Amino acid sequence: MSAKKKPKGPWINRFVSRILTLLLGLLIYWLLGFMVEDIKDIRGPDYQSIEVKHVDQSLMQRIQELSKQIKKLGRQIESQRDEQRLVGDGSQNLQKTVNQLLELKRLSIEKEIDLPAAEHNNLTTSLSAFLENQKSYQVMNQRMVELSAGRRSLEEELSSVQATVDEQRKPAREEYNRLNEKHRLRLAGYQLAILVPLLVIGGFLVTKRRSSIYFPLYCAFGGAALLKVAMVIHQYFPQRYLKYVLIGVLLLVVARVLIHFIRLAAYPKSEWLLRQYREAYERFLCPVCEYPIRTGPRKFLYWTRRTVNKRALGVPGSDHVEETYTCPSCGTGLFSKCSSCEKVRHTLLPHCQHCGYEEEVKPEEPLPGGAG
Repeated sequence: MSAKKKPKGPWINRFVSRILTLLLGLLIYWLLGFMVEDIKDIRGPDYQSIEVKHVDQSLMQRIQELSKQIKKLGRQIESQRDEQRLVGDGSQNLQKTVNQLLELKRLSIEKEIDLPAAEHNNLTTSLSAFLENQKSYQVMNQRMVELSAGRRSLEEELSSVQATVDEQRKPAREEYNRLNEKHRLRLAGYQLAILVPLLVIGGFLVTKRRSSIYFPLYCAFGGAALLKVAMVIHQYFPQRYLKYVLIGVLLLVVARVLIHFIRLAAYPKSEWLLRQYREAYERFLCPVCEYPIRTGPRKFLYWTRRTVNKRALGVPGSDHVEETYTCPSCGTGLFSKCSSCEKVRHTLLPHCQHCGYEEEVKPEEPLPGGAG
């Protein structure tokens, strides 16, 4: 089992790579968004054409005629109200004038002074004009009543016709909603027909090309496709269906991850197994059965996974002779002689700590429950 580590490179290189990966994912997401928006341009059902089949067009024409008549009466009423206001203002002015002339006449009678003929004529003329304005005002008021009654009658008829049309529009709206829902699902199908294959490709590349140097590109592509698919599903599918889709996807993801870890425990890869062996050696525990490795300064000590670094290793400066060692619990060889330098080395690690010679490591049984 050979597990050569690849150099990670400078931190600035890794940082820029992650930033560019996010940027690439964003650009791919935008590109997929443009494709989805172009699909949305497909025209859906036309409500007007559906309404024509269900609604009596003569009633629609009658609604338009009544609306025009009501607007016309409204303009006439407004114009009549303006004229009535002008006549009323004139009557008020004439009334003030007549009152002033009558006051002059009263004073002249009290002082036994004859009122000039011109004042008598003004009083007579003002009274006649005032009475004429009052008659005109009453005629306008009667006209206002007639116009208002006519408008109320037309409004009642319009309300009745609109109620009939609304009843006829119900099947039209139901048909339109049904066709529109089909159109929305059709758009969703077209969009998912493009996005789902891309998502499958992205998922395949992410899961099967982990060791590739272009893995960040695959992650950006797969992440953008996944996010866009989620947005399309959220936009088009009703919430009562969306929750089932979401639960189904989560079940598949969790089951897939669980299967991955089960297979990893049953058939561990070389790099995972090497990491397990390395961590076990660091804690002085057998990588297979976790029995303490009691050799050298730790021969007569007791420790656990958590207390291994808290135990003293004996008297400082004492001599320690390296020797081969086999786990007394499971029989796994843990320390053996190097075939190159004849010094004792870790049997389950690929390289000798003395000369660096690499030997093939035969995989042992994995640690129960993992070594982490």
